[in-house]
Amino acid sequence: MDRPQTVMRDHILFPDMSFPFTVSTTEGVSPGFQRLHWHQTLEMNYIRRGSGYYLINGMKIPFQEGDLLFINSNDLHRAFETEDLVMDIMMFDPSLLAIDLKYDPDLMRPFREAGVHLSHVITHGEPVTPQLVQLFCRIMEEYRMQGEGFMSLIRADLIRFLALTNRYLHEVPQQMVPLPMKHRGMHVLRDVLHTMELNLGYGWTLNELADLAHLSPSRFSALFQQAVGTSPLNYLIQLRLTKAVHLLETTDLKIIGIADECGFRNLSNFNRLFKQHTGLSPSELRERS
Repeated sequence: MDRPQTVMRDHILFPDMSFPFTVSTTEGVSPGFQRLHWHQTLEMNYIRRGSGYYLINGMKIPFQEGDLLFINSNDLHRAFETEDLVMDIMMFDPSLLAIDLKYDPDLMRPFREAGVHLSHVITHGEPVTPQLVQLFCRIMEEYRMQGEGFMSLIRADLIRFLALTNRYLHEVPQQMVPLPMKHRGMHVLRDVLHTMELNLGYGWTLNELADLAHLSPSRFSALFQQAVGTSPLNYLIQLRLTKAVHLLETTDLKIIGIADECGFRNLSNFNRLFKQHTGLSPSELRERS
């Protein structure tokens, strides 16, 4: 079994690498957001409908319809749906606005200090929110239409969005509740999570996972529960089932082979857990695909 020495991040592939920006809309929480992950891109979410919460660096961040969320580069995060969730997601590389930091060094403050001195969320009830939402939706529309000059218009609106957010944060600091410093154990979890994902077929025990983190099983379990929202072994099952879905949809491997590759040694147990996770049996999912 390989145990990597470096932590891998999610690589966000932009359709045009010369313009590192992309948008999407999701209903519910897609598999990519269900797993705890991190990336170097900056991320903003607009909650179009419903409610849920994020776990970001071990902090639970509730959100509901109309809220705006900021997720910084390298933040460990995972999304959960509470009810009828639809959200718009905007992601961009910090280099997109690098030149603008010359004129406004605090432009990235909403990301840089999220979860440190500022909240990750601007709620729907704040006076600045309607103006920010209007800009957010206008950026989404420009990107999807991609008319003449859309890149310039997106950059202009994005700068205005962040500048107005920053002005709001400076004007009403008493409304922003100070939050604790990011959990110092997050870098340890990145190594463990990456090792788990690369070795899903291995029969992990709690003691082995705790050893990877150089923590006692009880301390490791508490840290993991705080950051991920479930126990290490339950999360391992979720990762295995997510991989099984991918293999069923994209390969012709036999179901028993997929179960074994994903770490399930008992086919009936795999079938039972798979149906609990997806609402379908493995064979039903493959037929639909």
